[in-house]
Amino acid sequence: MKLSVIIVNYNVAYFLEQCLQSVQKAIVLMDNQYGKHCTEVYVVDNHSVDGSNEMVEARFPWVKLIKNTENVGFSKANNQAMKIASGEYMLLLNPDTVIEEDTLLKVVQFMDKHPEAGGLGVKMVDGKGNFLPESKRGLPTPWVAFYKIFGLSALFPRSKRFGRYHLGYLSKDEVHEVEILAGAFMLMRKSALDKVGLLDEDFFMYGEDIDLSWRIIKGGFKNYYYPHTRIIHYKGESTKKSSVNYVFVFYRAMIIFARKHFAQRHARAFSLLIHLAIYLRATIAVLQRMIKFIAFPALDAGLVFTAMAGLTAYWEQNHKYVEGGGYPLLFKFVFLPLYVLIWVIAVYMSGGYERPYKTSRIIRGVAWGTLFILVLYALLPEEFRYSRAIILFGSLLAVFVFMATRITAHFIRYKNLAFEQGARKRVMIVGSEEECKRVEELIRTTQSSADIIGFVSPYAITKALSEKHLGNLSQVTDLIPIYQIQEVIFCAKDITSSQIIDQMSLINTADVDFKIAPPESEFIIGSNSIHRSGELYVVDLNAINKPVNRRNKRLLDVLLSMVFLLLSPVLWLIQKQRAGFFKNIFEVLGGKKTWVSYAIITDSLKDNRLPKIKPGILNSADATDIRIDDEKTLRRLDMLYAKDYHPSIDLNIIFRNLQNIGRRD
Repeated sequence: MKLSVIIVNYNVAYFLEQCLQSVQKAIVLMDNQYGKHCTEVYVVDNHSVDGSNEMVEARFPWVKLIKNTENVGFSKANNQAMKIASGEYMLLLNPDTVIEEDTLLKVVQFMDKHPEAGGLGVKMVDGKGNFLPESKRGLPTPWVAFYKIFGLSALFPRSKRFGRYHLGYLSKDEVHEVEILAGAFMLMRKSALDKVGLLDEDFFMYGEDIDLSWRIIKGGFKNYYYPHTRIIHYKGESTKKSSVNYVFVFYRAMIIFARKHFAQRHARAFSLLIHLAIYLRATIAVLQRMIKFIAFPALDAGLVFTAMAGLTAYWEQNHKYVEGGGYPLLFKFVFLPLYVLIWVIAVYMSGGYERPYKTSRIIRGVAWGTLFILVLYALLPEEFRYSRAIILFGSLLAVFVFMATRITAHFIRYKNLAFEQGARKRVMIVGSEEECKRVEELIRTTQSSADIIGFVSPYAITKALSEKHLGNLSQVTDLIPIYQIQEVIFCAKDITSSQIIDQMSLINTADVDFKIAPPESEFIIGSNSIHRSGELYVVDLNAINKPVNRRNKRLLDVLLSMVFLLLSPVLWLIQKQRAGFFKNIFEVLGGKKTWVSYAIITDSLKDNRLPKIKPGILNSADATDIRIDDEKTLRRLDMLYAKDYHPSIDLNIIFRNLQNIGRRD
């Protein structure tokens, strides 16, 4: 066996699918050069819940799949495969990568010609075609780490002193000896691994590539940066690099490395430096996330409170206390802020902070918030019932403020007032006529805000194939400014990875996003992430089986059941199936059912691709007014619901179907 490719996967099924398709194409050239079955591919799955295993078994039966029953980490998972792999070379490849058709052949041929080479990395570009500087790295000694952590390497990237972390003074287009290989693509000679050992399993994630790279050099081999083939690396998708967890895991990995490879004196200095970096970066990460999370709600709250204060002053002077006096401070500085807080929370739970902003979500949120306030108001002692009128008129002011802030925010960003449309991207699809139409239909089924401007043929044709034909592949760079294209989707069935990367590098503008549509796939993978299908394409994985989401879902079920009981005199009257109304409430309260579940209940709950949840009164298909009978579409909706769960999704479905919460069929 010439080459063993090893991919560790954790909940990135759609990246993995695209990665394996690119590997499958690259194996063809390997077979032509070294004979059939010269390459083996292992996928080690760390107990994913997103259907990764089922996808591999169905789409890539030739892959050797190792299914772990827990997340054992990157190092241990790779070692599992390397211990049984038989290749002369071992390639550790991230699932969120796309390799060129000649990548495997070129790197193996280079290693054959350079017997002193123990490891090799390649030129990596991100989802926009930009060169990733971590393609070549130096050893993170205490001083190199200091320059990196405190930004000197970013200020002086080409300096031989300050730029050693990413070796910025070395050309990205020439072969170089380097010290550290990137774990996203790490090709190693089996004989070198036999001498220096496999990945150190003390590193759960991060740092293991640095450790093994350095051990390869200490073992008498050389590591090379090889730029004559490229890969796309959708950097940072399997983990969120702005998260506090990432900061702690990454920098602690650096401490393990220092203690293992540096003298005790240097290791202590490095450890101190890293601990400073941990708390500095963690503090910054927490503050950034907090500011991002609360900034818009805080603005809304401040403006609504100001409006309510003005309304209160007007009401007490012109209606309530015309002859003098005023509302007590308790009302002004406790009750009013409480009303505002309830409205903001209700709008948030109703999806009022999700783009594109929707008037219906805002009105629904304020309405439910007002209803909740009035219920509390009715339960208060008489001396604390200050003014029902202020609550009702205040709700109208709240709607006005929420609408005004969203219109303003949308106008600042997009220079138009059509805030409900969101950012409508002008999209161009590159591929054969048949594949372009398939992708267009896929986008339309997601009800995204994309405008499909036209198709681009990968072939040098002389006449248009249809009225949507804009040109051919060689004209893409000219078509983009002409049609003001904001997003280009490449059909991987018709266009090689090399051609895709070439086009991304040629265009190379911040104003254009790129996505790749794998053949026969229901998902389109893009730019620097994959987004939820309903907003064009799939995920920051927020699986419904996460403990926090299970708690939130259960809490929401209980709270809504209690609210429905309080409002039962009204809600019961509007039900299409009144007989099931109270029974459903008590079944949800008792934990036997949940308010929202999957559309295909009998199959989905037995399907290992989806986390198990209680049967629902409503389901994922109730999010739309369109009746859906197609099983394939229903399964897709179930998958999206399970993958990217948020309580606002349940609230949206429930509020759209209040007349159906008595449903029993």
